[in-house]
This record gives sequence, C-alpha cells and structure tokens, in this order.
Amino acid sequence: MEFEVAIVSHSAEALLRRCLESLRAHPPRTATMRVTVVDSGSPDGTPDMVEREFPEFHLVRRGNIGFSAANNLVLRESGAGAVLLLNPDTEVYDGTLDTCLERLAADSAVGMVGAKLVREGGEVDHAAKRSFPTPLSALGHFTGVGRGEGAGESLSQYRATHLGDDEPGEVDAVNGAFMLCRAEAVAQVGLLDEGYWLYMEDLDWCHRFWDAGWKVFYEPAAVALHVKGGSSAARRAPRQEIAFHRGMGRFYRRFDAPASNPLLNAAVYAGIGAKLGVSLAITAIRGRD
Repeated sequence: MEFEVAIVSHSAEALLRRCLESLRAHPPRTATMRVTVVDSGSPDGTPDMVEREFPEFHLVRRGNIGFSAANNLVLRESGAGAVLLLNPDTEVYDGTLDTCLERLAADSAVGMVGAKLVREGGEVDHAAKRSFPTPLSALGHFTGVGRGEGAGESLSQYRATHLGDDEPGEVDAVNGAFMLCRAEAVAQVGLLDEGYWLYMEDLDWCHRFWDAGWKVFYEPAAVALHVKGGSSAARRAPRQEIAFHRGMGRFYRRFDAPASNPLLNAAVYAGIGAKLGVSLAITAIRGRD
C-alpha cells in the first residue's frame, strides 16, 4: 500500500525539522511512505531547510494560500491509498503510523482516523477527539465553563466525553493536526473546503465524512506529540482572528442554521461578531506575545 503524508508549514523551521526527523526515524512498516511538504509562503529559511536536510521528501513552494488550499494541492494529486494530514508541530513515535493504518484497514467503513495527541508536558490534548460545536458548547468553551473535567457533552466542544482518553471509538471529529484519510472516502466526500482559510476546516471535513456515511475514528493506541500553537504566537494575528471567527460562522451556516430558528441564528452571528471585536481589541492592546 502507498501512503502519503501532507504537511503544510508556514515559518515553523525548528518544529518542522523535528516533525520530519520523526517521520524519517519511524516510517510505517506496512506501507510505502511518501512525504510532501507544502511551504505556504514562509519568509524564513524553512523551505531551504527541507531541501537541504530532507532531500528524500518532496517540497512544494507556494504563497500563503491557507491550510485547506495547501493540503488540497497534495490531496488532488496523490495516488496513495491513504493520506495523512499532519501539522508541522507534531512528532510521530514508533508504531504511530502503522497502528493508524491498521485501524483504517480493519474496517472498510472508517474513512478517517485520528491519533491520541499528547502535549510536551505529557498531558493529553483533548482536542484529539471532539464533538461538533453547538451554540451552547461554544459558549461553554469560550466562557471556560465547558473546559473543566466535569463538563458534560453539551458544554464540552473540544472533548468527546463519551470516550476515555485511552478508549478507541467513533467520534464526531478528530484534530486537523493528525488526520489519516482513506483515499476512497476523500474521492466521495471531496477536498477540504477552501472557503476556510485557516481554522474550522477540519471540523467541516469530519462533518462531511459522517454525512457521506464514513466513520471518523479515534485511535489512542497510536500516540503523537502535538506542541499545539508552537508555530504561532500566543495570540492570533488580526487576519487569523478574522479567519477563525469567519470559519465559525461558515460552519454554523452550513450545518446548523438551516434547521434553527432565525432569531437563534441572528443571536449566534451577533455573538460571533461581538467575540471577534473583543479578540481584536485585546490583541491591539496587549499585542500577540
């Protein structure tokens, strides 16, 4: 089986080097691996580092076209049976890739597999298995109420609370930092929505996988490091903030708004706009560090 890894990177030289070193050290034993790095307009030496230090990997240079569009460059051309979308701030370990490939092969109804993501301090990144966001869960997340361990499913947007961290099973969504996708499923579902420049495109894609009849599966026996935010500043830049909130609105408009009360829809859009205004104001006052 041929297997492709797609990594979109923007100004993350040190993290990307660690990521590529981990792939070089821990390739799958059960598949032939090809790695493609799409450099999305890095102004630093990131693409030159890839060419110099990892000549066995394929490099594509593009402008800053966004996460979805950059990954689609690989998805559109790949002839592999499975493609892993992998963030540059991740590292795989021995067996990570084989375990996920085995899970994909074990059930023909599974279209996407996500690994258990851990932080550098050893704690689990709960965003590795998520429930689809709702107005209530988004409110719980942004107010902090839904982030606690005792928060139920209705309040917890970023934790699929029906599964333990070490319990494999179906989930609404996995994290875009590690998404192993069956080529057959991608062909049916379609590529990532390029209307999302950055953020929310992974949730959108998982929703579309489920809508097309494909399962999304969380596999905790496969572990990967996720530095999470290591390739960006503490706060998002204004363009990123706008993209994040625009993505929230796009996701809600596609999947929730058609069946919701118009008054609720208006309240949700107003809330997204208000939160964007607050976030931009905080960034302007405090800066991004």
